Amino acid sequence: MNSVNKLVLLGTGLIGGSFALALKRAGRVGKVVGVGRNPDNLQRALQLRVIDEASSDAAAAVQGADLVLLATPVGQMGRLMTQIAPHLPTGCIVTDGGSTKQDVAALFRAHLPQHLLYCVPGHPIAGSELSGAAAAQYGLYEGRRVVLTPLAESNPGAVATVRALWEACGANVYEMDAAEHDGIFAAVSHVPHLLAFSYMNAVLDRRNAAACLDFAASGFRDFTRIAGSHPDMWRDIALANRDAILADLKANAAQLQHVIELVEGGDSNGLTSYIERASAARSSWGRG
Repeated sequence: MNSVNKLVLLGTGLIGGSFALALKRAGRVGKVVGVGRNPDNLQRALQLRVIDEASSDAAAAVQGADLVLLATPVGQMGRLMTQIAPHLPTGCIVTDGGSTKQDVAALFRAHLPQHLLYCVPGHPIAGSELSGAAAAQYGLYEGRRVVLTPLAESNPGAVATVRALWEACGANVYEMDAAEHDGIFAAVSHVPHLLAFSYMNAVLDRRNAAACLDFAASGFRDFTRIAGSHPDMWRDIALANRDAILADLKANAAQLQHVIELVEGGDSNGLTSYIERASAARSSWGRG
């Protein structure tokens, strides 16, 4: 099955909406049903033709579905899985767009134990600080990476279908172990977001915060862009990937303490070496 007759989005926002739009443009989907708790967002999704039908009832929506995409914060997925479990058609593939994968695998096993052949955890590495159906875009996944972390029970045919659909969206698809995924993305995604939130709050705590923000320019804008991200989603990610994130946060705290010592000691050569190492690596990565 490289096309979907009925796609159900559990969560109708940037990730799910962009998936639906890309499949529509590729001619790979028939009907798209969007499920959500916000009537205004669902109405906007209908107006923008992101979805063809809106529903607030996940259990009813998945009846007759070929593919279900869980596109909500991870903290909401268990509840939704419980709701849909008795109503999933045999052979209906269930995948997700969560940024953590070990916890999602555990949720599949806890809430959909009879359906594991057709459960394929996934993570599209794309997005923005924007959210909601209005943020959905056709080309969000073009040239971007999607990581699949199949369960031991996942049917190879189901994995191949999910891969083919993401590739139809223009994505480059990779597979890896869930634990490896969570360790990598703690370092390059989850902790950077938490550092951005932390830095933004530090500025807000200054007595002259308003003046600082008034004079802030491109460097501040670049560094804090992701601090505008969705609070619920990043709260859930931080808690779901707790161990890997804590290890990297502590490593970053050690680096900050080292910088403090270099500055306090007036260590010009040490600061130069420290900055040069990071600058050279970032420049080389940016050219890759």
